[in-house]
Amino acid sequence: MINKLPQAVLQGTNGEDPLALFSPYGKDLCIESVTSTLVDIPTVRSHTLAHTSVTMQNYVLVKVKLQNGVEGYGEAATLGGPRWSEESVEAIKVNIDTYLAPAVIGHRADLFVHLETRLRAAAKRNNAAKGAMESAFFDAVGKSLNLPVTAFLGGCVVDRFPVVWTLGLGDVDREIAEGEEKLARRLHKTFKVKVGARTPEEDMHRLRRLAREFEGRADLIVDANQAWDETTSIRLLPELAELQIHLVEQPVAAWNIGAMSRLRLLQQRPPLMADECVFDEHDMLAVLKASAADAISLKLVKHGGLLALKRVGAIAEAAGIGLYGGCLLESSVGAAAHLQAFATFSELRWGVEHFGPQILTDDLVETPMQYEDFNILLPEGPGMGVIIDQEKVRRFSRT
Repeated sequence: MINKLPQAVLQGTNGEDPLALFSPYGKDLCIESVTSTLVDIPTVRSHTLAHTSVTMQNYVLVKVKLQNGVEGYGEAATLGGPRWSEESVEAIKVNIDTYLAPAVIGHRADLFVHLETRLRAAAKRNNAAKGAMESAFFDAVGKSLNLPVTAFLGGCVVDRFPVVWTLGLGDVDREIAEGEEKLARRLHKTFKVKVGARTPEEDMHRLRRLAREFEGRADLIVDANQAWDETTSIRLLPELAELQIHLVEQPVAAWNIGAMSRLRLLQQRPPLMADECVFDEHDMLAVLKASAADAISLKLVKHGGLLALKRVGAIAEAAGIGLYGGCLLESSVGAAAHLQAFATFSELRWGVEHFGPQILTDDLVETPMQYEDFNILLPEGPGMGVIIDQEKVRRFSRT
């Protein structure tokens, strides 16, 4: 156990959170310790993006223990190290252990905004690390009070979500077979196609095949992960519209919001979704002011926690920008945290992408996420609604 709360603090003689006195739960909800563990789980097949290919998914599992003995869990995910954003699991763990955990030890876990402020003061950015810690706070408090996390975020509106599967093999014949299997099992009928690792001509040949094979049976989303420039996008988007592509995610570099705005002026194009260009609410405002997106992908690893995700989503909702529940191949731990937040929005127009538990060879919980009739179901129970399988955590922990 690391970062354990000193006994003097537990006895109220040194440095405790004064706000703990003004609560019917008193010091019971104070954070006693924070532990972070590196976890590596193989995937069932390669997952290819524009900038990397993943066969082993890496996580930081965060455990927060309260003075009442209750433990809460959160998860930070990356894709192939610091390629998608600047954080790697190794850096996430060091920053949690060294800077973020000491900032919250002794403070009440149910003072969520107070803790968010302390985490922001302790380290800039580090959004995945902060998101994992905040998820653990919510999980621990929910378990302590026998309430689901949705109760702290405005209340549950929906308990199931249309769920997207990503075709990231790069081999169109295998992708068609994979898509057919998902349709036959009634797991997924929207497929996101990862492009950008090959030439635009090769990607378009692949997309034409997929569109022809799944026409009238499944919707296709295209995710370029910033791989195209504006000129390439101008050339390709009209044909993608002819192929009836449902949505195009982040075709150009995250910094190029101006290009996103200009692409939206094309007479013929699919709707455009912003992902990497929106990390916080200020980014969301910039995209809104520039009229640069039709949809926004929400992710805890980007926004830095459940509270920040809700703020970004609220700005988008107010502007009429559609919401999409994005993922970074989370296990059921991270997927459950996302769904607790997504369940409190009045509408996720574009569905969610939390197929991560299905692409892993195993999971970290006793009962993984449930998929039914093309939907993923919100877990039931207090906190995040999932129970950690300690044996699996030991098996996949990095030594």
